[in-house]
Amino acid sequence: MLCQLGATQFTVAPFNMHETEHEAGASFASHEVLGKMPTLEFVGEAAETWTIRGKLFPKRFGGMDELSVLHAMRRSGASQFFMRGDGIPMGWVVIERVVERSSYIASDGVGKVIEFDITLKRADGPSADGIFNALLSIFT
Repeated sequence: MLCQLGATQFTVAPFNMHETEHEAGASFASHEVLGKMPTLEFVGEAAETWTIRGKLFPKRFGGMDELSVLHAMRRSGASQFFMRGDGIPMGWVVIERVVERSSYIASDGVGKVIEFDITLKRADGPSADGIFNALLSIFT
């Protein structure tokens, strides 16, 4: 397993990823001081995001079902648990965006190669009700 997002596992086949990007930062309030550079006051963590990039070969290996599940998770707006393949928990995230690019379009309109980018943003974990509703929305 390369990583897991909610119930979706990224593996070598059929649903893979070949690149990740992680961005984290800090937030500062700026205070103007006469005759000096503005002083900066740390006010907390900035938004933390991940981007997962991958390629599917649906005619050869599949992977379209997993992509549909990711769209359902995005539509639900529910927090998902994100874990790296080595078992390190990355925490709770929401799926902000899923971008798909299809090429080598087959006669049925489905690309033979589908590249995707998934943008995740750190979020609070769901409440007990939120977990149940998220699971229900994925399967309905």
